[in-house]
Amino acid sequence: MDLCGPMRTQSINGKKYILVMIDEYSRYTWLEFLKNKSDAAELIIEFLKKIQVRLQLPVISLRSDNGTECKNEKLQSYLISVGISHNFSAAYTPQQNGVVERKNRTLVEAARTMLAYSELPMFLCYILNDRDNLGKFDKKADEGYFIGYSLTSKAYRIYNRRTKTIMESINVSFDESSTLTSEHNSSELKLKQKVFIQDRVESEVKQNKSKFCNSNSE
Repeated sequence: MDLCGPMRTQSINGKKYILVMIDEYSRYTWLEFLKNKSDAAELIIEFLKKIQVRLQLPVISLRSDNGTECKNEKLQSYLISVGISHNFSAAYTPQQNGVVERKNRTLVEAARTMLAYSELPMFLCYILNDRDNLGKFDKKADEGYFIGYSLTSKAYRIYNRRTKTIMESINVSFDESSTLTSEHNSSELKLKQKVFIQDRVESEVKQNKSKFCNSNSE
């Protein structure tokens, strides 16, 4: 595991650290977002308890660097009490914790690519405003961006443009005919056409090369 941050741009909820945890065997990765570096110890303990119950498998050991988020009395006392060993990489040698360091770079590059490619969210959502005390002539819907699904209930996660907050709701209507969606689909189609043309050119080159080799052998 490793803690990334603080990020230059914090999230809407004020979180600017990312705790990355990887299973040594499967390379399955979990991410947790934190407001403060000091929250890491409690979060790691909660994660260890949860993951062992869900997988029905014991955690044998942890590997991390020497950062105070992982090397502190609270976390160490818990690990000792449950019999989990803790291995540290040497100071200023991130290569000893290379699995998670490479994953950090992959995650950052993936996030940067998605943001650059999409420019704006794909869908404009209309959310039923069932939380405020509305007057007779107040708008009953807000506009927002679809950003994912709830982890704890059957609901959509929406960024509400009016309140500038992330909310969860099932009362959502998707407008897939908006300009944003059309532009996204258009760019996606161009990308597919480019890949198709490239594949055809490579195929023809291989065929011509094969014919040339056969004629020389004859």
